[in-house]
Amino acid sequence: MRHRRVMLAAGAVVVAVGAALVAWAVVPAGAPGPPPASLGNVVDLPVRASVLDAPLVDQHGRTTSLSGFRGRVVVLVPFLTSCQEQCPITTGALLQVQRALSADGMGHTVAIAEASVDPSRDVPSRLAAYAAATGTGWTLLTGTPQVMTSLWKAFGVYAKRVPEGSPPGVDWQTGQPYTYDVDHSDGFILLGRDQRERFVTVAPADLRGAKLEPSLHAMLDTQGSQNLARPQAGSWTVAQALEAIGWLAGRTVPPPG
Repeated sequence: MRHRRVMLAAGAVVVAVGAALVAWAVVPAGAPGPPPASLGNVVDLPVRASVLDAPLVDQHGRTTSLSGFRGRVVVLVPFLTSCQEQCPITTGALLQVQRALSADGMGHTVAIAEASVDPSRDVPSRLAAYAAATGTGWTLLTGTPQVMTSLWKAFGVYAKRVPEGSPPGVDWQTGQPYTYDVDHSDGFILLGRDQRERFVTVAPADLRGAKLEPSLHAMLDTQGSQNLARPQAGSWTVAQALEAIGWLAGRTVPPPG
């Protein structure tokens, strides 16, 4: 996966500026303020019902949708299980986020959902294998190519099938060479309890030297190992993600110890 940053549409930037001006007025006492502009864009955008109700399937083969998360803060993350450059690092960061949320009793207040940009390969059984291999305890989502394309288009996430590099990477599940890759934007999207889009970043994750789980580290190629060792400027950290989540949840979430 060749990760990239993608600029928000001009209209979204205008909304982001307006939302940032009023965000401080709605922050509960003791809660973190909105994320800084250097990390991403604070927005306040409605999400179409057709997007929220689009039929998705989780790693257990259950039909679900984004509307099923209503009442919870949602961390929505684009990924693919065949990624070798950035997604394993992102999953590693999310594991730390999940531990912090669970330790603070917020496991049922905040939902993490990694949703595939590669639905042709990421069928439920492969998502389940990824969850078992990496220890992820959150929802992994896929759907038909048409549904996933529409979903990510609605959120401004870029994803495009591209040729596999040479030599090709080796599939962690099958041991066979990959036959194609998916170029996509990184980052995450935050939905509020009311399911409005409230924050978006296209920055990759930065573990700040924290150890990446061996199963995830084994999925990295040479570029991925370089990304882990030398994250690009402006990458988001676990602490920053928790501050952004805490802003919407209305309370400070201590980082994992």
